[in-house]
Amino acid sequence: VLTGTPIENSVRDLWSLMNFAQPGYLGTRADFRERYELPISRGEAPEVQRRLARRMRPFLLRRKKTDVAKDLPEKLEQQVVVDLTPAQRAAYDGLLREIQGGLSSEHGNAGAVRMKMLVGLLRLRQVCCDLRLLKVAQASSLQSEEETKLEARATLPSAKLELLEELLEEAIDGGHRVLLFSQFVSMLQLIRTRLEEKEIAFAYLDGQTKERQAVVDRFQADAAIPVFLMSLKAGGVGLNLSAADTVIHFDPWWNYAAEAQATDRAHRIGQTRVVTAYKLIARDTVEEKIVKLQARKRSTSEVMVGSEEPLMSGLSSEDLQELLS
Repeated sequence: VLTGTPIENSVRDLWSLMNFAQPGYLGTRADFRERYELPISRGEAPEVQRRLARRMRPFLLRRKKTDVAKDLPEKLEQQVVVDLTPAQRAAYDGLLREIQGGLSSEHGNAGAVRMKMLVGLLRLRQVCCDLRLLKVAQASSLQSEEETKLEARATLPSAKLELLEELLEEAIDGGHRVLLFSQFVSMLQLIRTRLEEKEIAFAYLDGQTKERQAVVDRFQADAAIPVFLMSLKAGGVGLNLSAADTVIHFDPWWNYAAEAQATDRAHRIGQTRVVTAYKLIARDTVEEKIVKLQARKRSTSEVMVGSEEPLMSGLSSEDLQELLS
């Protein structure tokens, strides 16, 4: 079995791979869940992780990119923390209070509570990016009274957008070319508008883009295009974009593996320059908690398979509660 991410979504991925290659070696699905998956997902069983790692070791042969491409330049990663604007901070704090209050009074089934938590996290992440993203909720029954009030502030500047403009200016002036990823297509559209206002040439790709390879080829061949805007899901895998040497993640995602794969669109065989990846994080928000959650799950994966790819078991109820605390 050949895979680039032996653990991408959950430790159960290991059971699936091993049950295909060596049926029964890790027991039944239910047995594996009780013995390994549940204790590991709670992050409270390092000995369980080590025991599973020992069982897996005879069957693992790992080859890192640096093992087969020894001349590959270095990859540098940097978190850039930014303070929200006063309007964003007021919006964030008010929305968080409303979400927490709604959850404390919720007596519905577990599925309904989980959905409310996920929607709440989505709204908080949108505020961290740009208040105008809340307008996406206008046609949705999920929009709350608090969000409706916040729309009046949505024309005020975004702290991240202002920071991004500075980073892009520095990169372009230095002769660098940039891959810019966001989870939100609506955020990419706002960035696109800002680039057009600044008369900065760019390529663009999201899930609706046709002729994907033609867009990629144009960026790779034309040094006059310094920026490539992409949604993380559409542009994060399967593309060779070694013409760029700078990567900016506008907003963090739960699964660090997805971010790492996106960064590696530039950091791959054929790259001749050091690749620098920036992750923009809003201070004192759910984004900082997402980064901590990533780090914890990533360390678990390192113990399990000696992999730098993180272990992301989705978001458990405990994870959601932590993010909304």
